[in-house]
Amino acid sequence: MSNSLPKLFNCPFCYTPLPEIEEAASCLISRIDSDASLKKMFGEGKMMGVLLAEDGNGEIHPLFAFSGLAGGKSFIEGFVPPIFDCTSVDLNSSSRERSQELQKWLFSQYKVLNAKGESRSILEIFAERGLVPPGGTGECAGPKLLQAAYIHGLKPRAMGEFWYGLSPLGEVRRHGGFYPSCTGKCGPLLSYMMQGLDVEPNPLESDALWNLAEPVVLHEDEDIVVAVKPSGMLAVPGRTNEGHLPRLSLQKWLSDRCNCEIFACHRLDMDTSGLMVFAKNARSQASLQRDFENRKVAKRYDAILSAGSCPLKAGDKGRIVLPLSSDYYDRPRQIVDTEGGKPAVTGYEVLGVRKDGTCEVRFTPYTGRTHQLRVHAAHVLGLGRPIAGDRLYGGLSATGGTPGRLMLHASYISFRHPSTGERMTFHSGCTFAGGSPATDNLSGF
Repeated sequence: MSNSLPKLFNCPFCYTPLPEIEEAASCLISRIDSDASLKKMFGEGKMMGVLLAEDGNGEIHPLFAFSGLAGGKSFIEGFVPPIFDCTSVDLNSSSRERSQELQKWLFSQYKVLNAKGESRSILEIFAERGLVPPGGTGECAGPKLLQAAYIHGLKPRAMGEFWYGLSPLGEVRRHGGFYPSCTGKCGPLLSYMMQGLDVEPNPLESDALWNLAEPVVLHEDEDIVVAVKPSGMLAVPGRTNEGHLPRLSLQKWLSDRCNCEIFACHRLDMDTSGLMVFAKNARSQASLQRDFENRKVAKRYDAILSAGSCPLKAGDKGRIVLPLSSDYYDRPRQIVDTEGGKPAVTGYEVLGVRKDGTCEVRFTPYTGRTHQLRVHAAHVLGLGRPIAGDRLYGGLSATGGTPGRLMLHASYISFRHPSTGERMTFHSGCTFAGGSPATDNLSGF
């Protein structure tokens, strides 16, 4: 394979897969599809990984891995071996205390390398952060790939993890979709294993990697401000980057512009662009928040969904009802949880289907759960098509990913003014160009 890869290793926690990674993944999918035994092992659903690694002569070699076991096996020809073969250990125990001791011992046996040539156990890596490794740590595809590269004297150059097979009913996973490494199990582990590599900054922690446009203020009076948030900007302060400086937020931007304290009334995901209303005093905030909670505020979102096998046609409409809860070991990702999840209801209408197979969809949320529209779009029990550009829920596929921003825009909001009681309605069109909120179709209230 020719060596035209970027100089920086991609951040595994937020990335767009390189064409070379997509090509290698497609080759692996074809290999599995053509081998009946492999298809049986992986067909029920498995996270796979591909790593492009460079040898001393500058040649690039693809390495492949699967997470956990496949058909009860740790070793399968053509895939890198496990970091530690846990199938050789009897973990059955009659007591909880004994089980915890066995787990602790097991993680002390998982010795991993980094690019500096250093070695440390998983137990030590997590202990340095005051953490205990969750069960299954070290068995994901990413750590297996890096470990194999280091053992064979290869330099990791690019990596991607994707799903093969049937979709699970909890997590959002679809065949061929690329996903970031989990933060709970792989966060501390991969961070250690990448030490010594030149790694690109995490886009979620760097404003510089987003093409942030200026927000657009549509309305301002003594009580409220209505503005259009660009994709990549936080709605409210919270997350900090690696330099521990506050990330830019729309609330802070408005506070500086208006030269007064601005109060948040609702949220938008960082990756989502569109309309937001803020209050300029505590009384207006309380009134607006009460209306949001009582579902007296109407909102609509426009989105482009990835191409896929789930049939959709112009004019299709309906409701998606799937309860959601947080993925404990992979926040902020959400999962469908029929037992403990909070109710989440979304109305949808397919506005059109493009020549490339992507769909234009309008969403009307009737509840306001975290990542509700993103999960309802992507989940197999929802529309089965992730929003294009969605790195968390598979909007980047091995058959042609969509680089750039999340194609989700809050295009409509209608609410009661907290002082006058007047109904106020705002529209915001979006062409989804770059990271900017398009304002070519804006109309007032």
